[in-house]
Amino acid sequence: MGKETIYKSEGKRLITHHYDNYLKSFDFDIEQIYVDTSYGKTHILVAGPPEGKPIFIFQGGNCINPMTLSWFLPLVDQYRVYAPDTIGHPGYSDENRMSAKDDSFAQWIKELMDYFNINSSAFVGPSYGAGIILRLATFMPDKIDCSVLVSPAGIRLGSKMRMIKDILLPLVLFKATSSPKYLHKITATMSDNSMGKMDKKIIGDVFQYVRLEQEMPKLTTKEELSHYSSPTLIMAGRKDIFFPESKLNKVAREIIPNLIAFKTYDMGHFPSEEHLIKINGDIVEFLTDHY
Repeated sequence: MGKETIYKSEGKRLITHHYDNYLKSFDFDIEQIYVDTSYGKTHILVAGPPEGKPIFIFQGGNCINPMTLSWFLPLVDQYRVYAPDTIGHPGYSDENRMSAKDDSFAQWIKELMDYFNINSSAFVGPSYGAGIILRLATFMPDKIDCSVLVSPAGIRLGSKMRMIKDILLPLVLFKATSSPKYLHKITATMSDNSMGKMDKKIIGDVFQYVRLEQEMPKLTTKEELSHYSSPTLIMAGRKDIFFPESKLNKVAREIIPNLIAFKTYDMGHFPSEEHLIKINGDIVEFLTDHY
């Protein structure tokens, strides 16, 4: 494990530099812990009061952990937050890819929980991270006390034609030319024109210097979740190109047994600062009631 690389040329140095700078922007203490698992070495950010109830937060795909962790910082005040760098994605964990179609992620999460002597926990995941949580819900539902899935992968996909036109083609042109206009087009589409300068720079470097994970988490079926009964909150954006609310809402209600609420926001895949205030308020309220 860990022999493969997802980086091109100076990519690892650049991406870990962004990672470290992001951590410096947080105004609380963060422990960085490495855990050996059967899938590879895993780097985990741990923060919040040691006596707080545990919450695992999984990063978005092809992204750096501190970026998507920054969306949920209010949780650090009350909860003990564990945020692993997903193996095979940008960050400090090993770089070999894991399958998001079988029980690999569930087994990986169990090993991380065992390391910290956590039997069950709340889980929060945006995008690919939500797809990881759905793999755990499928194979080890008893590990989940409750879950929050934000713009989740693993339920339904948006329009492939639109993704090709507005993401894939500009991405090909950006990689070929490094022109900021193509990067701007992609990030504007992803965030409904709300992505900050630092995040845009990081996303650009990921596109240029990382071999992107192209496999989405498996689309979850009703049968797979037949034993999953934990309270679940889903949050989705009307303007999300990858997992739009219009595609998720009906299917989520059909497949998730204890869906407490499906919240819709007028946002893209990346939330704006204003939407994050609302999202965190809704998450804290959900956790207060169900955790």
